Amino acid sequence: MRVVPNLFPALERQEVVVHTPEHLRSVAELPDEQLDLVAEAWQRRAAAARAEGFGYVHALVNEGREAGSSLPHTHSQLAWFRDVPPAPAAEQDAAQLLAGAVVLERDGLVLVSPNAARLPYELVIAPTSREAGAFTSPLLAPALRLLAEAIRRVHAIAPDAPLNAWVHDVSWWHVELLPRLNVLAGIELGAGVYINSVAPEKAAERLRGAR
Repeated sequence: MRVVPNLFPALERQEVVVHTPEHLRSVAELPDEQLDLVAEAWQRRAAAARAEGFGYVHALVNEGREAGSSLPHTHSQLAWFRDVPPAPAAEQDAAQLLAGAVVLERDGLVLVSPNAARLPYELVIAPTSREAGAFTSPLLAPALRLLAEAIRRVHAIAPDAPLNAWVHDVSWWHVELLPRLNVLAGIELGAGVYINSVAPEKAAERLRGAR
């Protein structure tokens, strides 16, 4: 795998993590060993960012053109910020985010369909106990494995659904997965009120049965 500068950076520092030399399209297709390497790359680059005075690294995955991906080959991005950006800064306590229906629990992590889900099948992956420091945690690699499993289950229900995922490295770090199954319109974008047609407990039930 390789980490390279983003050809068209929107920020001072932005990197692309090429997940595999094989032409795979999704994190869901990566074997566990390769996901572990992705986690290691994120952790190494986050350490480099800290050493250069950047206070926050935003690790993200975009899959599908509708989710902002311009390349089909599986990859992630690392955006370096001097300060914590607005979205993670607003949720320093993720306890409310983790309230919801449990889909799966393993390896010290829980996969939750949150009560506050904005879109159908939105999911959150977090350590079962409060923990800070995503990019120094031994649970980051298992979290990426669980993310791959979550994407496979979403794709079993909605094949080829475009999606976004990211790490919020806050006081209770977590990974958020947002399948882009609804179009965000004026109510969502203008009022900040999200219309979700799938109740979280129903989403969890369907995802538990998906293979």
